[in-house]
Amino acid sequence: MGFDAIEPEQRRQLRKALAQAGIGIPELWMRYFSVGGEAGEYEVDAYLSGSLSLPPLQRDILAHAANELIDDLPPRLRAPYSDDIGRDRAESNRSDGGAAGPHDSSDDSSGPPRRNAGED
Repeated sequence: MGFDAIEPEQRRQLRKALAQAGIGIPELWMRYFSVGGEAGEYEVDAYLSGSLSLPPLQRDILAHAANELIDDLPPRLRAPYSDDIGRDRAESNRSDGGAAGPHDSSDDSSGPPRRNAGED
């Protein structure tokens, strides 16, 4: 079977996703086989190296297996935006009973107005 027009690009992007996620061929093949893939581990290895062609359905099952493995990984740490930091601090203060924020109940002016001594 020869390569179709999109197979090289699909292979390239699959290899890139596997490399970024740190997923090896044995782990990929086990998941691929468990979800109905028909190629053996050596064929999957040969496909990923570019020396063997796989039918579109088998390539899609490989992609599905890879995506399942990637989804199982813990999320990576992301850099926070400034709004995220402010929101995290406010949530932390509320849950920890920490310092009151700008809406401190002691500064609440929703009640009746206070009068100074000597005012009627």
